[in-house]
Amino acid sequence: MAVPFRKTSKTRKRMRRTHYKISANEMTKCPNCGETIRPHRVCTNCGTYKGKEVMKKEEAK
Repeated sequence: MAVPFRKTSKTRKRMRRTHYKISANEMTKCPNCGETIRPHRVCTNCGTYKGKEVMKKEEAK
């Protein structure tokens, strides 16, 4: 079984882990009502998706 010859230092370990970040979710505007929504989702404000009404307004709110 392979074993590392030397211990990985805290600095080297932390430099490697600097790329493991959480990025913020992208947000777009609904073309129908202008509400900020996540992409590829039904707008919760007006109930439209890709310009078509998918949910009725009573269900959307």
